[in-house]
Amino acid sequence: MKNYKVVKPSTRKRIKKIAVNSAKAAAIIAVLFIILFFSFRNIILEKALAKVSDKMRTDYNSHFSVKSASFDGISAVDMHDVFLVPDNADTLFRVKQMRTEVSFLQVFLGNLQIDNLKLKDGYVNLVKIGKHSNFEAFLKRGDSLAPKTTERKNYAKTTYNLLTRVLKLVPTQMALENLSFSINDDGRKANVMFQSMMLDNQNLESSMVVTANNFSQRWRIEGDANPRRRRADIKVFNADSGAIRLPYIEERYNLKSEFDSIRLKLTNFDMDGDELHVDGYASITNLLVNNPRIASKDVVIKNAQFDYNFLFGPDFIRVDSTSTASLNKVKFKPFVEYNIEKDTVYKLKIDIPMMKAQDFITSLPQGLFTHFEGMEAEGNFSYQLDFMFNKNRPRELVFESDLKKDGFKIIKYGEADLNKLNRPFIYRAIEDGRPQRAIEVGMSNWAFTPLEQISPYLKHAVLTSEDPSFYSHKGFISEAFRQSIISNLKTKKFVRGASTISMQLVKNVFLTREKTLSRKLEEILLVFVLENNRIASKSRMLEVYFNVIEWGPNIYGVGEASQFYFSKHPSELSLKESLFLASIIPSPKKFMYQFNKQGELRRGIAYHQDRLTRLMFQRGLISTQDTLYQLNKLLISGPARSYIKSEPVEEIIEPDPEMDEFDF
Repeated sequence: MKNYKVVKPSTRKRIKKIAVNSAKAAAIIAVLFIILFFSFRNIILEKALAKVSDKMRTDYNSHFSVKSASFDGISAVDMHDVFLVPDNADTLFRVKQMRTEVSFLQVFLGNLQIDNLKLKDGYVNLVKIGKHSNFEAFLKRGDSLAPKTTERKNYAKTTYNLLTRVLKLVPTQMALENLSFSINDDGRKANVMFQSMMLDNQNLESSMVVTANNFSQRWRIEGDANPRRRRADIKVFNADSGAIRLPYIEERYNLKSEFDSIRLKLTNFDMDGDELHVDGYASITNLLVNNPRIASKDVVIKNAQFDYNFLFGPDFIRVDSTSTASLNKVKFKPFVEYNIEKDTVYKLKIDIPMMKAQDFITSLPQGLFTHFEGMEAEGNFSYQLDFMFNKNRPRELVFESDLKKDGFKIIKYGEADLNKLNRPFIYRAIEDGRPQRAIEVGMSNWAFTPLEQISPYLKHAVLTSEDPSFYSHKGFISEAFRQSIISNLKTKKFVRGASTISMQLVKNVFLTREKTLSRKLEEILLVFVLENNRIASKSRMLEVYFNVIEWGPNIYGVGEASQFYFSKHPSELSLKESLFLASIIPSPKKFMYQFNKQGELRRGIAYHQDRLTRLMFQRGLISTQDTLYQLNKLLISGPARSYIKSEPVEEIIEPDPEMDEFDF
C-alpha cells in the first residue's frame, strides 16, 4: 500500500502566493521592457543603421545611407531613400520606400526572421566596365576576413544552416512594386523590372518586364510558397505568346536559350541525424539552345523532368538513385556523388530500364541527332553505366558500360543510310564546312583498292596502331575509353582519344568534321547501330576505311596515298613504307614535319615506329625476316617529296609511350 504525503493548507497557500508574486514580477519586467523599448527604440534603430553604415565603409569601401527611418507600431520599420554606393562607382542599390516587420520573439530567441516586407520604387544595378565594377568589393571579401579554422567542412550542416538562414529572410508576406534588377557587362545589358510581386497567404504572383539589347518580354511567376514550412511550387512562363528568352546569356556566352515554361517544386527539406534531405521536382518544356560547340542547328528538348532526391552528409554530396530523370519518353535513374570521406571520389551511375527502341529514337533532342530523324526501329534495349574516379588513385578508375538488346533492329534509316557501305557510293570529305572533290568508292575509280590487294604490312600496321581489336569488338573498347579518361583527367584537358576504326569510318563517311557535341554523340550512336545490327561485315568496313580516309593534302584513300608517297600500288608497299603511312593517319597534312633537315625521320618518330614493329612481332603479325627493312632508309619517291622541308617548321606531338605499349 502506497503512502501519500499530505500537504498542509498553509503550505499550499504559500506556494500559490509565491507563484502569483512571480507572475506579477514577470509582468512588471515585461511592461518595463516594453516601456524602455518604446522609449529608446528609435535610438536603437539609429544605432543599428549606424553600425551597418560603419561596416559598409570599413569592409566594403561603400557608402550606406538612409534618409529617414522610424518605427510604426510594435514591430514595423519604415525607411525612405535607402542607398548603397561603392566608392568611385555607380550606385549599387537604392529603394525609395521600404517597410519591414520582424518577429521580436524570434529575435529574442536569437533568430532574425522577416515576417513582412514591402519595397517600392527601387533598383539593383550591377555595372562592369573593363576591369572595374561596382560589386567587386562584395565578392573579394572572402576567406581573409573569415575566422581561421582547422575543422573539416560538414556539407550537411553547412548547407542546412545556409538554406535555413536564407529561408528565414524570405518573408511570409511580401509586396514589391516597381523594382528593377539590371546588369551592364561591358555593354551587354539586361534588365528585369518587377512591376509587382505579391506573396500573400502562401500565394505567389509576379509580373515583370525583361529587356535585353535585342528583345523585350513580359514574364509571369505564379505558385505557392511557404518559407517557414520549407515548401514551394513555382512556375515561370511568358505572359504573352511565345517562349521565354534568357537575357544576357546569349550575348555573354554566345548561347541562345529559350523555353515555354519552368516549374520548380520543393517538397522536403529535413535534417535527419547528420544527413540533410532535399527533395522536389523540376521540369522544363520546349527548351531550345543554340551554341556552335553544341550543334550547328537549334537543339530542342520538348519535355524534361527531374524528380530529385539530394542527400548531403558530413563528407559527401549525392543525387540519390531514388531520383528519376526523364527526357521525352526516356526515363532513367541517375546516381551522382562527390565524396571526400577518405579520398576525393567522383561517382556516376545511369540505369535506363528496358524500353522500346523507337521511343528512344523519337525522344532524341531535335537538332542534336539530325542523322537519326526519320529512322525507325523495333525491339527493346536497356543500358547501364558505372563510372568512378578517385582523384588520388586515378589508375583505379572504373568505366563499365553495358547495353542489352531484345529484338533490336533498324527497319528504316534516317539521313544516314548505313546500308550504303555495302554498295559503291560517292564520298565527299568535308573540309572547313565545304565539301571536297567527289570520290567514287567502287571499282570504277582507278584508285579504289579491294582489301585483299592491300599490302598485309599496311593492314597490320594500321590495325596495330589504330585499333588492334577491330575484328572482335562491337564498335567500342571500354578499356580504351578508361585509359583515355585517365589521361584527360590527369592533364585536365583533352590529350588522348579512344576512337576505333568503326568510329573513324562513321565520322568520315556520314558526318562532318565539326567539333561539336552533336557530332560526337551521333558518331557514338551510329557506330552502335552499325556494329550491333551487322549492317556491313568487318572486312567491308575496313575496306571502305582504307579507301576514304585522308592521307595527305587532297589525298584520299590508300590507292592515292601509295602513288603520292612511293609511286607504287598498295599491294607493293614494304613494311617500312607501311609503318610510315600508318604513323601519319592522325595528322596526314603534317607528314612533312616527321622529317629532319637531312630528310630523315626524326628520332622520336623512328622510335615510335620501332615500338610499333615490336608490337606487330609480339602478336605474330610479322617475322624476323620482315624486320630487315630497318637496314634501308625510307625513301619518299612520289610527288610528296616536294613537300618535305629542308628545315623543321612545326614540332610534331609524339605519341604517348603508354598508348603504344597498351594492348587493346
